Amino acid sequence: MKTKKVHITGKFGARYGKKVRDTYKQVMKKQKELYECPKCGKKKVKRIGYALWECQACGYKFAGGAYEPFTNVGKVAIRVVSSHTRGEEAIKEIEEAESEEKFEVVE
Repeated sequence: MKTKKVHITGKFGARYGKKVRDTYKQVMKKQKELYECPKCGKKKVKRIGYALWECQACGYKFAGGAYEPFTNVGKVAIRVVSSHTRGEEAIKEIEEAESEEKFEVVE
């Protein structure tokens, strides 16, 4: 059977409607794709289970999205957490600088 246009949805034949088949095709394409590893940087991350991802190069396992390792919500969460930690580091640096400085009283 030739499935040049329909790819993985060829198994459904004419059933379920075009929109459902197209959505299924997009989801499966995202799920089967190889992604870049956040640890080693190689494009070897593969889905091993629901929301579980593993790098085939370095063996790094992590949780991510169901069909993609990095979701938009996850990216926002990472940005918020990193900005929060940067803010804490900046506050510590300011406090250290203030404690080290000796203020002279000018009359």
